[in-house]
Amino acid sequence: MGANALKSIIESLIFVSENPLGIDSIQAVLENVDKKAIQRCLDELVKEYRQFDRSFHLVEVAGGFQFRTKPQYAQWIQKSRKTKATSLTKAALETLAIVAYKQPIIRAEIEAIRGVDSGWVIRALLEKKFLRILGRKPLPGRPIVYGTSKYFLEFFGLENISSLPTLREIQDLGEREPEGANSKEAV
Repeated sequence: MGANALKSIIESLIFVSENPLGIDSIQAVLENVDKKAIQRCLDELVKEYRQFDRSFHLVEVAGGFQFRTKPQYAQWIQKSRKTKATSLTKAALETLAIVAYKQPIIRAEIEAIRGVDSGWVIRALLEKKFLRILGRKPLPGRPIVYGTSKYFLEFFGLENISSLPTLREIQDLGEREPEGANSKEAV
């Protein structure tokens, strides 16, 4: 099989997949193709789609590859689907950030950090599939251990959990002055 044919097959597999498609899943379909060849094709496809001035691109997210529309077209897509954008409350975002950075974590630890009862927000994040139950901790009462889900990675466009910005990167964002803050035009 030629490189172009392989690339086209991989492209079509990603195109029809509802979820990010990983190299192992692609290799399961292409039994006699090694992972390095698949990775080369994926790298080429990502590069090609980056060069196109199209409304979508190929991205690596949640341990796989997926075609995604570019963010600037979200308002029209939502309008055509007659759906609302997923919104998260401040409490949900705060809880999600705690779980993302401290996982695996139990509810008592989340509440100790937040300083308030977080049961309802944890349930909501579980229902929306942002969190998942990892098991139970061997402590009295056997509390449930939480972590982020694959959907969390997909939603926030992250390859994996280590793609989250570090605390230092977040602090650096707060220290930067907004563009134009010193210009005469910024009033």
